Amino acid sequence: MKILALDLGKYKTVACEYEAESGQHRFHTILTTPAALQQLVLRLAPDQVVIEICNIAGWICDLLRGQGVMVRVANTSDDAWRWRKVRRKNDRCDALKIAQLAAVNQLREVYIPAVEVRQWRALIAFRQQLVRRRSKIKNHIRDLLVSEGQLLPRGAKCWTQLGQAYLEGLARPLLTAAPQELWRGQLEIELRQLQGLQEELEKVEEKLHALASADPRVALLRTVPGVGPRLAEAIVALVDRPERFHDAEQVSAYIGMVPKELDSGETRRRGSITKQGSRVVRSLLVEVAWAALRYNSWARATYERISGGKKARRKIAIVAVGRRLLVRCWAMLRDGTRWQAPTLSNTA
Repeated sequence: MKILALDLGKYKTVACEYEAESGQHRFHTILTTPAALQQLVLRLAPDQVVIEICNIAGWICDLLRGQGVMVRVANTSDDAWRWRKVRRKNDRCDALKIAQLAAVNQLREVYIPAVEVRQWRALIAFRQQLVRRRSKIKNHIRDLLVSEGQLLPRGAKCWTQLGQAYLEGLARPLLTAAPQELWRGQLEIELRQLQGLQEELEKVEEKLHALASADPRVALLRTVPGVGPRLAEAIVALVDRPERFHDAEQVSAYIGMVPKELDSGETRRRGSITKQGSRVVRSLLVEVAWAALRYNSWARATYERISGGKKARRKIAIVAVGRRLLVRCWAMLRDGTRWQAPTLSNTA
């Protein structure tokens, strides 16, 4: 079997042509362009192409699959991929290693969905970036006024129309601000950026609403009390094909909400969650889990049972609620069923 392993770079790619039976291999260096990749695959005619996950893996998969080539994408965060105590590491070593791991079926593969799903995921992540930028600007405005002896109201009160009008009354154009009041110029710039960012965020959310309304799976997940459009669309885009997961453990591990297990001799200890997979979905799950405590009796009962009323276990309990919520949403997508409140004896 001939394996073609590609160590992808931004401008150039090192390819390892590897014979699985004999271990013989040759290296090729090409430009990372569609034309060069197509020509290499046509010339070598490999049985499979193996690449590592990176930000250009999507279009490369589309390109090679369009040529009828079997493509495998390796997860480079897996233990088998890590380099330990090596004296030499370069692009050729990377390409050869990925080829050798593929030959003995020791690759942990990454699922690459269709381009439409990838674009949807990217837009969901982009919205989260805009939200974080907005929060950063708001925090800086608060700090700016604190430094001048002025405290803004807590929570969202200062971002209402009345609050915004108050802030605009304090702001001045930076070029006309007095030397002792340059903070007013900074405030004017931040308010202008905040307004523009809010407008762009609304455009993104409008597009996400349009995409979500066209997908019945999002409407299905929204039958869960406390689950809104942002979490529902994120889970649908992340899971994509529910049948690719065999059980709840796989789903939880995919999102990184399972604890690390440290076994040594007679000692068995569980650590913090692995935090692999989508950080966006994890953060949304935790955020919705807190909100669901008010609207979802199952979530509240699960939280109280795991926390046991102890303050030190609150974070553990809310992560557990988020993980169980993810698993139930996956099961709903797999079976095509609406939300059914579990009995108290079946809250796991």
